[in-house]
Amino acid sequence: MCVRLTTRGRYAVTAMLDLAFHGQDRAVTLNEIAARQTISVSYLEQLFACLRRAGMVQGVRGPGGGYQLCLTASEVSVADIIAAVDEQIDATRCGGKSNCQGDQACLTHDLWTGLSTQIRDYLKDISLAELLEKQHVQEVAKRQHQNVQQIIQIQRNKAGTIRENDLFRS
Repeated sequence: MCVRLTTRGRYAVTAMLDLAFHGQDRAVTLNEIAARQTISVSYLEQLFACLRRAGMVQGVRGPGGGYQLCLTASEVSVADIIAAVDEQIDATRCGGKSNCQGDQACLTHDLWTGLSTQIRDYLKDISLAELLEKQHVQEVAKRQHQNVQQIIQIQRNKAGTIRENDLFRS
């Protein structure tokens, strides 16, 4: 038995939690999420296209643009996010098709189907709002934000140093 949630599902949940945390009063860019979560922007673009089609996020154009949640954090479950990016939560060998043994169900098919249902139900009962309330989530999100801000400041300082050096060459 193997219950797997691929990178696609994990990254979608992580990105949505980041958006819920940092997007409470403004739109959040994919570049910001990518920097904090170390997920490539191109991968986030694919995920957010699915999330947009599912009506979970909306794009905001112009200065200060990015993405916002379409629903409140309490209305978005982890299971909904996973489903929106076409991820399956399935503990069966056959993908739930009941053809694990030739063209028929295996001896333990119902057991693994039941486990899949339990996992889906568990994730359905967890909202982004519930995750946001967790102290650990808040601490990690703040730390990630601070780390990114430090990197940005270092890059700005390096860029400023280069410009100053260029000025002295003249």
